Amino acid sequence: MEIEMRIRGLMLDPTTNMPIIVLKDVNSDAVLPIWVGVFEANAIALEIEKVSPPRPMTHDLLKNAITGLGATVERVVVTALHNDTFYAAVWAQRDGQPIMIDARPSDAIALAMRTDAPIFVEEDVLQSSRVAGGTGGRITGDDLRRWLEGLSDDDLGRKM
Repeated sequence: MEIEMRIRGLMLDPTTNMPIIVLKDVNSDAVLPIWVGVFEANAIALEIEKVSPPRPMTHDLLKNAITGLGATVERVVVTALHNDTFYAAVWAQRDGQPIMIDARPSDAIALAMRTDAPIFVEEDVLQSSRVAGGTGGRITGDDLRRWLEGLSDDDLGRKM
């Protein structure tokens, strides 16, 4: 089952200083943190803040290509979590035919933001992420999730 999520915020991991996209279940307090690269975080941050770069970025190019080919982005789905790596799919439609495009979650989310497509996470991914926390002196997944759930809008920046 797919669970609809919204971007709750974009922040830096307090331990590693890596960017995190925080997705939140639209019907509960469940959150899913996804660590992303700096460039991907920048692309998402620009869209969150509605900043238009002087030239199209890669995600703008992808949106334009999909649209130019007569397709529409229907939704993006975070589909799997394997060895601490998330996987995603962009679901598009052209001439009534579904098209699935394999993607990194950060790219799929950046594209969803540019096309106003909904973001979903497979329920088993959300459940798996709850038990996949790291050890060895790092913050566990549950610790981080509790910390993220307790943050205010001011802590996360602009509310989505």
